[in-house]
Amino acid sequence: MGISLKLCAAAAAAVITLSSVAQAEDVKLPDTLAWSAYNTGTTGYNQSVAIGKALKDKYGVDLRVIPGKNDISRMGPLRTDKVQFVANGAGTFYAAEGVFEFANPDWGPQQVQMLASATSDANLSVGVAADVGVKTFADLKGKRVGVVRSSPALTIGTEAMLAFAGLTYDDVEVVEFGGYGAMWKGMISGQIDAAFASTVSGPTKQLEASPRGIYWPPTPAADKEGWARIQSVAPYFVPHVATLGTGNISKDTPHDGAAYPYPILITRADQDPDLVYSMIKAVHSEYPNYEKSLPEMTGWALENQTFKWAVPYHPAAVKYWKEIGVWTDDMEEHNNNMLKRQQVLADAWATMEGKGLEGDAFTADWMKTRAAALEAAGMNPIFK
Repeated sequence: MGISLKLCAAAAAAVITLSSVAQAEDVKLPDTLAWSAYNTGTTGYNQSVAIGKALKDKYGVDLRVIPGKNDISRMGPLRTDKVQFVANGAGTFYAAEGVFEFANPDWGPQQVQMLASATSDANLSVGVAADVGVKTFADLKGKRVGVVRSSPALTIGTEAMLAFAGLTYDDVEVVEFGGYGAMWKGMISGQIDAAFASTVSGPTKQLEASPRGIYWPPTPAADKEGWARIQSVAPYFVPHVATLGTGNISKDTPHDGAAYPYPILITRADQDPDLVYSMIKAVHSEYPNYEKSLPEMTGWALENQTFKWAVPYHPAAVKYWKEIGVWTDDMEEHNNNMLKRQQVLADAWATMEGKGLEGDAFTADWMKTRAAALEAAGMNPIFK
């Protein structure tokens, strides 16, 4: 998981030029589209708006970006057809697996699939207020750490960074918030000392500009034991050196940290394939027209796509990536395995109907059922 396709810049530029000139006329999008994304001011929201402007300029499409404070509020509109796509984060993985907030009768494993993703020069980690003097994650012991209710991506991401230093939530003072924006306002106001974010997100810039300042403890790739602990909690993280971000992160002072694709553009498996195909073609072919709108937009470049991740690509998106010559046999094999995993989870979920279980009893039974089904199929359940 988390393997990125790295192409030379010249080849990537050639493919982008080809798609924007020769294939853009095939894009057929409705006059109005909707995405859900993270809260206003976040990098995921801002990137979605920037892409929306490019689509408006080229195709006359009005792209409404609906902010959601947590994974459930972003995924809900997708399930009810209020949005066609989501610019999401690691919550995509939890939704697909049917774990944490999705391990209840109202949700279960969601057959969500990817169109594209962005892996920029930024990292995704836990930032700390510089005024508390934390230099390593071990220094967070006893400090106040923020978490967001109904947002397993943020909660588990934070837990993974703590695990790098051998810490758990029992070693810190956990402070809960109702949303991502509220949590980062709490950082600025002094309610907490640490919280999870992208190193380039708007709230981290506000903290950097405040009297508290911001610092990002490192998770160096050379620490193999630390990384084994991270990936035991969140297997979708990979070591990544950031050259973009708050807290003095730059090409001259890089951050040896962690990342996963964000935003990840997803939709439902049963979404109209023609819409999916046109959407990915439009987003990719218009890249030259939005790449300079924000520093982090470079994550959408072809060479920064992650074509082998923990969630499969939609077949209509695969069709496009094949057409422009970047989809390999290895990617096809991986994607087919991920599609099989989704089917195994769907079949396991179907067996839960009629059991008459509720609350914790339902969740406990489901987690055993999904683990058994995945193990029987020769797949790692990851969560038990």
